[in-house]
Order: sequence, then C-alpha cells, then structure tokens
Amino acid sequence: MSAVPLSILDLASISAGDSVGQSLQNCVSLAQRAEELGFTRVWYAEHHNFESIASSATSVLIAHVAAHTHTIRLGSGGIMLPNHSPLVIAEQFGTLASLHPGRIDLGLGRAPGTDQVTMRAMRRDPRASEDFADDVVELQAFLSDTSRVAGVNAMPGRGTHVPLYILGSSLYGAQVAAHFGLPFAFASHFAPTHLIDALRIYRERFSPSAQLSEPYAMASMNVIAADTEESALRQKELRRRNFTRALFSRQGQKLSDEEVIEVLKTPQGAHVDQMFTYAAVGTPDVVKAGVEDFAALTQADEIITAHHCESGAARIRSLELLAQTMSLTPRQPVMQ
Repeated sequence: MSAVPLSILDLASISAGDSVGQSLQNCVSLAQRAEELGFTRVWYAEHHNFESIASSATSVLIAHVAAHTHTIRLGSGGIMLPNHSPLVIAEQFGTLASLHPGRIDLGLGRAPGTDQVTMRAMRRDPRASEDFADDVVELQAFLSDTSRVAGVNAMPGRGTHVPLYILGSSLYGAQVAAHFGLPFAFASHFAPTHLIDALRIYRERFSPSAQLSEPYAMASMNVIAADTEESALRQKELRRRNFTRALFSRQGQKLSDEEVIEVLKTPQGAHVDQMFTYAAVGTPDVVKAGVEDFAALTQADEIITAHHCESGAARIRSLELLAQTMSLTPRQPVMQ
C-alpha cells in the first residue's frame, strides 16, 4: 500500500480529435477507474476560455461524475471564489453533498482562472479577490448551521458542513488555510516556486478548527506513466507544446508548430519548463522513484497527481501504472 494517499487533478482535457462531449465522458471513465484502483479523490479545476479544458462549469461536471461513481471523493480543485457569490457556491455544493453524502470536497482558489478580458465577460470585479478571506468565512457559515447573513440561508447547503480546502500557488493561500484551520493544497504542478516555503508557513502557523485539529498539507505534481520511456517522453513533449500554444497564442490566432518550437527556445519557454519542476515521467519504476522523492521532499499528507497525457486512454493507463507501482489497494466493486 502506498505510504501516502494519492489523488488526481483531472483537467478535463479536450484531446486532439475529441469533442467536448467525449472529453467529459473521458472524465467519467477516468473517475470510475480511479475509484477501482484505490485513489482517494478526483478534483476538477475551474478554468474559462481555454479551448483545451472542459471543466468551466465545475459543479455540473462533479454532479455528472458523482452520478456515475459510488465511493470515490469528488470535488473542486478549485472553485475560483472571486468569480462567484459565496451563497451560490454554498447552494451548488450543498446540493451535491445532499445528493452524494460524504463524497464532496470544496476546494477554493483566489485566482480568476482566466484572463482579464474573460473576467470582464463574466461581469466580475477585478478587486473581488481582495475579499477572499471574508468570502471563505461567509461560505463556510452558509454550509454550517448558522449563517452570517441575517435572514439568508443556503438551501440546500445549510447544515451540510461540506469540507473546505484552500488552494494556493503562493504564500497567501498557506496563510489563509493556516489561519482558518483548513486543509491546504499547493498547486506545484504548474507553480513550483514557493512550494516549500508555503508548506512551512502553513504548518508553523496552523490554528486548529472545528473541521481540522492538525495541519493537512497536499501538494500536486505532474505524472506521465507509460509502458515505454519513449511514449512517456513523447507525451511530455506534446504537453509542453500544447501548453506553450495555450499561454502565448494571441486572441484568435494560434501559434503554428514552428512558432511554438521557437518560443520554447526563449525565456518564455524556460517558464514553461519550470512548470514541470515536479514531474515523474517515464516507465513505472521511474515514476515510483519520482513520486517517492516528491513525498520525501514535501512530507505531504496527500499527493495530487495531474496526468498530462495525449488521450483519455493514455490518462487511464497512466493511472493504472501509477497505482500498480505505488501498490494502491484496489476497491471492491459496488454491487448495483
């Protein structure tokens, strides 16, 4: 059995040749297989205006996957709270928790999950992130037994006590999670710079709460496990190029393959490669060593793995190889 629980961040990737519908079905298939293999949870991230990501309506996707699985925990990694009112999120996740008791997580982030133009299209105030800590308190109260807004209750939501998780890619999220006594997940799969300092601050400043008596730190890393090294490295290179295209293409004008290759030779390309600082790519033995090294470095209570593979089938194969090499305990199938 793995010494540390392993979970999954599913980016609901729209692979080449797949429709949005097929990509969402791939999310169901991945969660079903993750459940069988013994992974702890699957989270979905709120992103907007990305042609390669299908998880913008995060709570809707969670509801669909939950209806087609039985025991695995599902949640947001995360909901970008400045994009929403706390009441609406409490109602959405209160509904999910009422339909699927004991299986729903609510991970919260402060970033917009998109660019400035899309933020305006969403009718969001760019200053909303300044109220993040207050919004977390208000949201938690809506999900508890006593609202902080007189005469307003989240229905569904009130009394569900959906567990909150604070996500972060800087030191700020660590401070918020520690102050409120909540679990903390660091997004080191794409923002590795402050990982160690953030985890240290979180543990040093943690104050126990009704939800959590001791710190619970989670850290994410990239994983591409394949049957051959060649396949794993080819998929990593595909991810590098796709990510470069998504980051640096101008509005309505995608970078060509030749332009992407040129960008990867520049400091911008070095920025892309930095995002893979914490990655385990290769055959199962290589991946096992990478995950164990990351666990030793972070002393994380749980590791979240992001599988940037070329297709839905390749992502599931990566899960299978990771579960096998890390000796996860498979779950028994639930009888219908």
